[in-house]
Amino acid sequence: MDADWAQVTTCVAFPAPPGSNGYPRRPTAIAFDVAQELLWVGSEMGRVTSFSGRDLQRYTSFRIHPDSEGPVHQILFHDKGVIILGSRSVHMAMRRGPALWNIRHDDMTALRCMSFTSKGASEIVVAGWQDTMLVIDVNKGEVVKTVPAEHHYSTMKKSRYICAATKSGIVDIIDPVTLKVAKTWKAHLSYINDMDAQNDFIVTCGGSVKQQAAQVYMLDPYVNVFDLKNMASMKPMPFPPLAAHVRLHPRMLTTSIVVSQQAQMHVVDLMNPNTSNVRYANITSPLSMFEIAPSGEALVLVDSECQLHLWGSPSKIHFTDLGAPAELPEPEERPPVLDWSPDTPLSSVGMPYYRELLFSAWPAGFVSDVGAPPPQVDPAFLATLKQVEWGYYGPNTKKNQPRNQVADTRSMGKASNALKPPKFLSEKARETSSSSYSASARAMSDIESERSNGEIEGLKLEAPPMYWNCEIKYSKFGIDDFDFAYFNQTCYAGLENNVSNSYANSLIQLMNYTPLLRNMALQHAATACLVDPCMLCEMGYVFDMLQKAEGSTCQATNMLKALVHSPQALSDKLLEDEGSGQSLAAMVQKLCKFLLDSISQEYRSIPAASTALEQSLFNLGPSPDPDDLVSRILTTSAVTAIKCTNCRSEYSRPGNTCYNDLMYPVQKPTARGVRAPQTTFSQVLKMGVERETTTKGWCNRCSRYQTLQTRKTIKSVPAVLALNTAITTPEQKKLWATPRWLPEEIGIIVDQGQFFCYEGQDLQLHLLRGAHDIAVYSLVGLVVNIESGKPLKSHLVSMVNLAHSDPTPPNKSRWHMFNDFTVRAISTGEALTLNATWKTPTVLMYHLKTANNKSSMDWKANLDTSILFADFRSESDAKTYHVLNQQTEKPGPETIIALDTEFVSLKQPEIHMNSDGERETIRPMSHALARVSVIRGQGEEEGTAFIDDYIAIREPIVNYLTLYSGITPEDLDPRTTKHNLVSLKIAYKKLWVLLNLGCKFLGHGLRQDFRVINIQVPRAQIIDTIEKFYLKARLRKLSLAFLAWYLLKEDIQLETHDSIEDARTALKLYRKYLEFEDAGILDLMLEDIYRAGRATNFKPQRRDDQVVQRTLTPPLPMEGGPGGGPVTPTPATGKRGGGFVVRPGFSTPGAGKGASPMRD
Repeated sequence: MDADWAQVTTCVAFPAPPGSNGYPRRPTAIAFDVAQELLWVGSEMGRVTSFSGRDLQRYTSFRIHPDSEGPVHQILFHDKGVIILGSRSVHMAMRRGPALWNIRHDDMTALRCMSFTSKGASEIVVAGWQDTMLVIDVNKGEVVKTVPAEHHYSTMKKSRYICAATKSGIVDIIDPVTLKVAKTWKAHLSYINDMDAQNDFIVTCGGSVKQQAAQVYMLDPYVNVFDLKNMASMKPMPFPPLAAHVRLHPRMLTTSIVVSQQAQMHVVDLMNPNTSNVRYANITSPLSMFEIAPSGEALVLVDSECQLHLWGSPSKIHFTDLGAPAELPEPEERPPVLDWSPDTPLSSVGMPYYRELLFSAWPAGFVSDVGAPPPQVDPAFLATLKQVEWGYYGPNTKKNQPRNQVADTRSMGKASNALKPPKFLSEKARETSSSSYSASARAMSDIESERSNGEIEGLKLEAPPMYWNCEIKYSKFGIDDFDFAYFNQTCYAGLENNVSNSYANSLIQLMNYTPLLRNMALQHAATACLVDPCMLCEMGYVFDMLQKAEGSTCQATNMLKALVHSPQALSDKLLEDEGSGQSLAAMVQKLCKFLLDSISQEYRSIPAASTALEQSLFNLGPSPDPDDLVSRILTTSAVTAIKCTNCRSEYSRPGNTCYNDLMYPVQKPTARGVRAPQTTFSQVLKMGVERETTTKGWCNRCSRYQTLQTRKTIKSVPAVLALNTAITTPEQKKLWATPRWLPEEIGIIVDQGQFFCYEGQDLQLHLLRGAHDIAVYSLVGLVVNIESGKPLKSHLVSMVNLAHSDPTPPNKSRWHMFNDFTVRAISTGEALTLNATWKTPTVLMYHLKTANNKSSMDWKANLDTSILFADFRSESDAKTYHVLNQQTEKPGPETIIALDTEFVSLKQPEIHMNSDGERETIRPMSHALARVSVIRGQGEEEGTAFIDDYIAIREPIVNYLTLYSGITPEDLDPRTTKHNLVSLKIAYKKLWVLLNLGCKFLGHGLRQDFRVINIQVPRAQIIDTIEKFYLKARLRKLSLAFLAWYLLKEDIQLETHDSIEDARTALKLYRKYLEFEDAGILDLMLEDIYRAGRATNFKPQRRDDQVVQRTLTPPLPMEGGPGGGPVTPTPATGKRGGGFVVRPGFSTPGAGKGASPMRD
């Protein structure tokens, strides 16, 4: 209490009504607000009034219960409002006055006090002169349980315990968790007049009987103190004027203020009670109440004449630290008076300015047309009807329409903006040439007509069809029959959305077209990294796949599997299957932070394959430090200064981050008709980067939780600026919906720890002046949350400007929308037009302009191939493969390798039976790669496997498909397997390295193999025998077993499948294909093959009287052992005329010294 403390304001809280002879109402409860500059007072008639500021101006006033229920007993504060206690009810209201809830209960008979529990401000316990205590959930506004009370309580205060004073001078110390009495303290002989508890201390003042016979009570001349830490009484503080009220100082831990009924105040230290600072208040009537503000800079006294006396330092007085401004009603402005005459222009009549959507703008879902035209009846149908007594009847000629459903006649004849569902590829292949106008052509026509109108779809009240979430449909041929090309007429690949956690598709596309991020991922993937899971490697594989796809649809299955197996992703609740209940917008923002942190850590773990691009971009020397590269590309380097508002101590710590959350200024209320100040994107970005906040935190100097102020001092800004929009309020959504609010380019200056951002004309002026070193950033794209409304679920799309990632910079923006597998070109206005109702941004990506269109393919020249020559099994084990010789067998663009894989099932298919009795596939069977075999297609060891990996699958397997795959549970169990069991990462990387070395992949039906492997191989590197022996006019592709039976005279896949055998068979078939082509008889042989297939139903014919035993793939002999070469099992039915049998030590004619006859 400073020396200049004095009385500042005096007022009557509840004056008598005007014109009456009544008396002022007596205040019965008083409290300072903890969040705003308000003083709250409750009356004996159930009314609550708040006073604002040092002048105690009336702010709000409302009644919580009828007059008959008595006074207000206590007031508590919550972020959403105030909680007021009456004798028979508990009331919560907003600070502006409107009620939030009012609770009445049969057990509420004589309530007197309440307190928050261990759950903070979300739960309170109320008690009184009754036998039960009630626990109330503040957020729900309901009683959750009742607890028996050991005493009748009149006062409650909360510190580390709930301290409850009784009518008989006892204080119960209650555990805030269990609400059980932990200790009982006899504070005074007769009664307790006032009590306070804070931190580790309880202070009380009370009275005792002065004359036992007459039962005359008087106040005690001391204040009792109790130590909560040691659970023991302390030495009382003497107070000769008789202590009536006591409060602990909210900011000074051991200081208390004791007040007598005659307004004499002593400021006493609990540790030294013999010395005190004495003050007197000039009050003529006895005091009835006393309270101190949370800031410690004000106190209020209430006398028996119902007056409030506010005390404090006139220059410092305030109620709470960092209090929010009170919400004031807008003043009513009178319209200007117009001097109306016949010559007055109509333009002088002002139009109202609307900040919100008018109530008359009904959503489209609320508007319905009354009445509908009758359905059109086909005349041919009328001709088939037969007349009976009750009407007409006839056969249903509309076989393709659902029965018993009302036709939507109003929409007939209207053009729809949505693309019609495409036909399956198998259906289109059966269409006759007369109706050859394909669905893809129709889709292209629809898209072009939709673009030509120039209308911006983002301005509509509801999400238009182009933003809707599309689902993949399945025929009996599976997903390969779905026409993805119908939804993507561009050369840029989309991503399928039928796998778990595919909400990440939009973010993956955005990062793929951020040049420096894509370069980092590919550089790292080209190294010898074998860490599993490694998100940066997986991102490199996906980015490479999207680049090689050239417009076909891909899937990020392996990357999303790695995400599932990441412990950090699980703890951050990034998985859809965990059922966290959070929105996709919040999940993708956390996913972006997780991926950027993963890139930052994993890029440092191993030197990149090539850093030539970064060296030239940032003027670095050879072999730059990975930490320096990560800092320049991803990290916002900063120092965070933290200051305690209580003791003013300050310290700093590193504040580096790869991700910045935007912050928005608090909108202050303005007068009616006055426009609010314009908020720019640059201001929001500056606030988000410098991040000046006020939070509760631990202060080491104060040894307690205090209000801490934090602010960042910026050292440098990275080349890739990732931003989280952090939209939480409708006002922020409306800000983003402002036309042309999001700039395509921004300029950033970092000078002496300060961050400056410019856009539009300000940016152009700084560039013209050239006075500062300004870095210009381009908007690569943004991830947008689409709220389509029921029945469609919300989903994410990405808007990407591909002009910044193309190798050759175009002279204009090239915005595209990636809606999973739907990809389409859009205008700049469409991309940057946001909608507060259904189209809100979640993640933004800005990229240094000087790094745009910079891509490096040096990683291919520096590709680490050591994994191809590494053997993960010991030499003593029996093997079915020989790894490549690093000296003599170096794969390259002329290398042909034969590939085959085996799968297992992770999920059974989901089948739906519709009303017509037809089976409809909702979700097909989910497969996982279980075995991959690769054999040499050339050279002296042609036909020998150099990869035969079994995959250790982490997911639960529902079916091993042993009949078709040859895989048994023992094969994939590390404890029982006899094979080369490796992780999916190792098996995949071998194939990825072979792919980027330019090897040609040979096999039969490779499309399904590549799909389960999750790899994209360019057409120039594929030799698929299923396509080589295929006549398009016959609409049927031939199986490997049938071709082997007819052309090679071999029986394969007798009991089960074996990937090495199948790969070798495909290699032999390709040799046959080359023979037929060289001889010029390929077309004749194809006709002959299909003719034989029709005669046998395309099934290989085997002799029924012969039992053929299935043999496992034989192990290769050790070097120097018998045989000297690979062995292929010879089936018992293998010898037929015109065929040949492969025997031990076989070699291809022309292989070895001469050139191989196989060619592309």
